[in-house]
Amino acid sequence: MSAESGSVDDLVQQLGRLPGIGRKSAERLAYHLLRVPKAEALALADAIRRVRENVRYCETCFNLSEGPACEVCRDPQRDPTRLCIVEQPRDLMSLEQAGVYRGLYHVLLGRIAPLDGIGPDQLTIDPLVERVRTGNFQEVIMATNPTLEGDGTSLFISNQLSEFSVNVTRLARGITAGSVLEYANKEILADALTGRQKL
Repeated sequence: MSAESGSVDDLVQQLGRLPGIGRKSAERLAYHLLRVPKAEALALADAIRRVRENVRYCETCFNLSEGPACEVCRDPQRDPTRLCIVEQPRDLMSLEQAGVYRGLYHVLLGRIAPLDGIGPDQLTIDPLVERVRTGNFQEVIMATNPTLEGDGTSLFISNQLSEFSVNVTRLARGITAGSVLEYANKEILADALTGRQKL
C-alpha cells in the first residue's frame, strides 16, 4: 500500500468516526476533499482546528462560546426572569431559530441516563441550582427531550428547584397543527390530553 493510499484510508477512518457517517459516506467525503481545490480542503481543516482551539462552554449557561460569556448571556435585551433548560447546545440553537423565546438558557450537557452511567453529578445541575438560588427568575422552562431520560432529568431538576419560589413549566407537547388524530400514536395523544389548554 502506498503512502498516499494510507493517507486516504486514514482520512476515511477519521471521517467514519463522525456520528451518522458510515464507511461509504466517509469514502465519498474523502474523495470529495481530494477533488476540491486545495485551499477549500485546507479551509475545512483550519475551521476544525479553530473551533477546537477557540470554542468552549459559557461560564454562566454552558452554551458554546468563544469567550467567557456566550452571545445570549451578553445580550441585554434578553428577559432575565425566564430560564430555559436544554440538554445540549444544539437544542438551544433550535429554540433560537424558532425566534419566539427571548429569555436566558441553561445547558445541561446531557441527560440523566443511569443505563449509560450518566448521573446528575456529570451534568451542570449544581450550577443551575446556584443560578436559580442567586438569580431573579420567575419561570424555569424544562425543555429536555420528550424521552424517558429527558423526562426523568426534568423531574429530578424540578425536585431540586422545589425549595425556590419559581414557577417550573415544561414545553407543550401533543398534536401538531395540521395533523390528523387517527395517525397520532398513543403517547402523543396522552401528552396532548394531559397538557390541554383553555380556549
